[in-house]
Amino acid sequence: MAVDQDWPSVWPGPKTFHPAVVPIPIRQGYSLRDQPPPDKYGNTELMKIPNFLHLSPPAVQRHCEALKKFCTEWPVGLETEDKCRKHFPLEVITSDYCYSSPTIREPLSRIVTLRVKLSSLSLNAHAKDKILRLVKDKYSPETDFITITADRCPTKKQNLEYAEYLLTALFHESWRVEDWESEKAEADMEYYDWDKNKSRTNLLTLHAWPNSPTDTDWECIPHVEEYKIAVSDLFNTGEDLHTVNKYKEAVKNVLNLKCEA
Repeated sequence: MAVDQDWPSVWPGPKTFHPAVVPIPIRQGYSLRDQPPPDKYGNTELMKIPNFLHLSPPAVQRHCEALKKFCTEWPVGLETEDKCRKHFPLEVITSDYCYSSPTIREPLSRIVTLRVKLSSLSLNAHAKDKILRLVKDKYSPETDFITITADRCPTKKQNLEYAEYLLTALFHESWRVEDWESEKAEADMEYYDWDKNKSRTNLLTLHAWPNSPTDTDWECIPHVEEYKIAVSDLFNTGEDLHTVNKYKEAVKNVLNLKCEA
């Protein structure tokens, strides 16, 4: 063929390599004794691998021009990544593979990973605590992502639907309040809740003395939020050098104790 012929018309789509059609010298394969690789004629290595000769720059440009009439403007309000995550918090991760083998099926392509931020689910304190106990190690505190991976079904579509079903079930189950939960006492709690503990009452009594404390007094106590976090971390995380020092500084601040060196 002539070197100035319209190439997208000669090679419009994907097909097996043909040496008489491609006008450029191509070599592929391995040869012994410092000889050059075999040329394109009778070369099975070039015939059995996938090629992208149909994706030349002129062909890609023509495809883009033909698809322009189907394109719409970018939606208003989705100009940044943060806005996209706000309106579309669900993230689906899949993988596609290209093979030159007789089979087109790749077992890893059926795996679907679904990610969503816990903060985007709009849960209250009870629902948040319950969903964290349900997902266990599927939640990452560093990134605030809940990651669900589905690979049990034979196809990608089935695994995606299964992952979406799991997320839906987790969300609705976290909002369900069982009858026995209202009967739980302080000793039955799985975690330390400062708002329901005696430490809060003691701090209110100490701050309001000699008057009687009220529930509205704790918000105006200086450094009360710092003290609340320090006490909760001490019980929930455990005693170590960091939590103990954090609790010591919080107590000094809430009691207005100034230790001079």
